[in-house]
Amino acid sequence: MKAIPLLARTPLTRLAPLFAALVLAGCASALPAPAEHAGVDLPTTFSSAEGGTSTGEAPAGTAEAQPRGAWWLAFADPQLSALVERAGDANTDIQAAAARLAEARSLLRSADAQRLPQIGASAGVARQAGAQSTGGTTPATLGTAGLNLSYEVDLFGKLSQTSEAAARDAQSRAALLQSTRLMVQADVAQTYLQLRAVQSERALVVQSLDIYRDSLRLTTRRFQAGDAAELDVARMQTEVSATEFEVLALERQQAVLVHALAVLTGEVAGQFALADDQGQTQATLPVIPAGVPAAVLARRPDVSAAQANVQAALARVGVAQTAWFPSIVLTANGGYASPELGDLLRWSARSWGLNALLSLPLFDGGQRAAQEEGAKARLEAAIAAQRGQVLTAFRDVEDQLSALRLLAGQSEVLAQAVQSAERASHLSDVRYRNGYVSQLELLDARRNALRQRRNALQVSTAQYTTTVMLIRAIGGSWEQGAV
Repeated sequence: MKAIPLLARTPLTRLAPLFAALVLAGCASALPAPAEHAGVDLPTTFSSAEGGTSTGEAPAGTAEAQPRGAWWLAFADPQLSALVERAGDANTDIQAAAARLAEARSLLRSADAQRLPQIGASAGVARQAGAQSTGGTTPATLGTAGLNLSYEVDLFGKLSQTSEAAARDAQSRAALLQSTRLMVQADVAQTYLQLRAVQSERALVVQSLDIYRDSLRLTTRRFQAGDAAELDVARMQTEVSATEFEVLALERQQAVLVHALAVLTGEVAGQFALADDQGQTQATLPVIPAGVPAAVLARRPDVSAAQANVQAALARVGVAQTAWFPSIVLTANGGYASPELGDLLRWSARSWGLNALLSLPLFDGGQRAAQEEGAKARLEAAIAAQRGQVLTAFRDVEDQLSALRLLAGQSEVLAQAVQSAERASHLSDVRYRNGYVSQLELLDARRNALRQRRNALQVSTAQYTTTVMLIRAIGGSWEQGAV
């Protein structure tokens, strides 16, 4: 009898899903590319930059996985530099982010390995009947040993898109590692600068406390001699006690900041020590160019991570779409098979086989459609997250630029206030000693002078910490060629 071709014996309706899959294969990668900068219209300049224009242009197109530059050196403080270096080596957040990056890279290697032929060895012993090698239906023992090879043909891009998604995940993790490192560096710098400010403020209050104690001793002697009233002694004692309370409060703040630095540098709080120079180390306040908005986005690692997440989600939509297409797996095996273990490795016991398997689910209860819809929903969520990250980046830079501009104005005004308050305190002291003003007026002048000096110190500290926050907002070092 003449053999009938397989195609002629197969109803065309059964092949319709396969034909449809092949027709749609060309559309598997036809996914809409995400809009540049998540669809946010980039302004040409930052509105809060000096004079309404950018103060410098940063390099665009930088790689998010590269270091962000030793920006802390611009503060010219050796202890700050040492702390940042220690945090880079021992901070637990950085170590955890590095471990997540290593995990993402291992998943990438695993995805790439799926695209290569898989080779394995096998050996076994089976008790069976009816095998051709036994020559009948009598139960016999069959031993096998050989090599197996399998290879999935990536006809519709399932494996390549899976690998692409894993690569984007690894890229995102690399960017998040740099973002974590930048965050820790900024936290160390801010905490250190705040600590030095608290030490300076404490030294300032201690100076006032010494003056109040001298005044209390003088007033007490005058009271004992009958030249001053008991009310004057009580007022001065109140000032001494209140100032001592402020000294203790500042020491408490200093302890909290020291412990925070210990955690940031990966050390036990009780064993961490920092030289107390009473705030005498004055870091240099660098001038940071904001750069143009596009360059800031290219430099910020968190924006790069959000963009990589969008690309990974886009690739996974493609993977979900390939589930509609058939999969083709090629397998091969070769080795030995024998009912006698002693003859297993004889040349006459050799065996081999080649197989090609094409599979296409015809009905899955809507599982593939649900997976595709889920992948598309995750893509939309990633795009929304990227847009939010871009908007947050602009807000961060604008906030810090506005803060620095206003703090500069406050600093100028407070400088005049401090000068006037110091002059008023000096004049009140002279007039009090000559008996022209009361002790109450003298104390008020001293309190006002101390308050203005502390305000000026706090504004100066805010300028330093805001500068650090601006550096973090623009993504690290602003030097040309540094990323």
